[in-house]
Amino acid sequence: MTTHGENAVRRRLAYRPGGEADIELSWHAITHVGNRRETNQDSFITVPPVFAVADGMGGHSAGEVASAAVVRRLNELAGDLSVTEDDLLEILTQAVDDIELDTGDTELGAGTTVTGVIVSEQADTPVWKVFNIGDSRVYQYFKGALSQITVDHSVVQHLLDTGAITEEEAEVHPHANVITRAVGLGEAPLPDYTTLALIPGQRILICSDGLTKELTEVGIQYFLSTQHSAGDAATTLVEQALNNAGRDNVTVVVIDVHAVGDVIDTGSLASSGIELEPSGDAHPTEEPRAEEA
Repeated sequence: MTTHGENAVRRRLAYRPGGEADIELSWHAITHVGNRRETNQDSFITVPPVFAVADGMGGHSAGEVASAAVVRRLNELAGDLSVTEDDLLEILTQAVDDIELDTGDTELGAGTTVTGVIVSEQADTPVWKVFNIGDSRVYQYFKGALSQITVDHSVVQHLLDTGAITEEEAEVHPHANVITRAVGLGEAPLPDYTTLALIPGQRILICSDGLTKELTEVGIQYFLSTQHSAGDAATTLVEQALNNAGRDNVTVVVIDVHAVGDVIDTGSLASSGIELEPSGDAHPTEEPRAEEA
């Protein structure tokens, strides 16, 4: 397990060079080894403008090395307000080289998923640049609705897309853990990208499949809708995954958008039972950055 960054409450961040405009965010990340694994091969980064989760795979500690290599490279984008898709691809390509160097020859190879969001700008408007390789996911919760933003790169997702299996069959498919894209494993990285509006009242969830193995989307939506803060939401999601079975490492990052420029959320989260605090000065959270059994 490798982490970069710290949790924060109501942090104001410039999204244009020179601080001409800003956004106000809270975010909270937690990772846990789970109930059945001996090591935690998940890693995460919460260093603006980058928020991401990586779920490593490979024999012995190879998966942990792979996920660590990816978040270490992503950390090089810290403070860069003009990250492009080409910049991200270069970073991930360098991570592939790092993984091969750090792990050497392993029987199973070494690789990792990576998914996340980057604060970016499009036509003078702040946006999330969503990126994904593998089956870790990004969700948006907004105005009472949960949307999965990323599409899994997995055998099961391909079978679903082609109509070969049903949603019910996908839940118990024997190849549920087999992914079709990764960072590492001798392959060039091939991320998918989505541009998502960055708007007040939005709650973003980034998670490894240790969460989605244990909670349905109905459950995820419920816990995102009923928790007051990003910290409460992240903590509750991990606790529920562990209570259900906790078969895998589980990592979540929850981000709340409070304000964008002069536009302040006045009820999108509150309408779902989340009571918003008045906008004020940013301050870091007192809660721990990460937890592991």
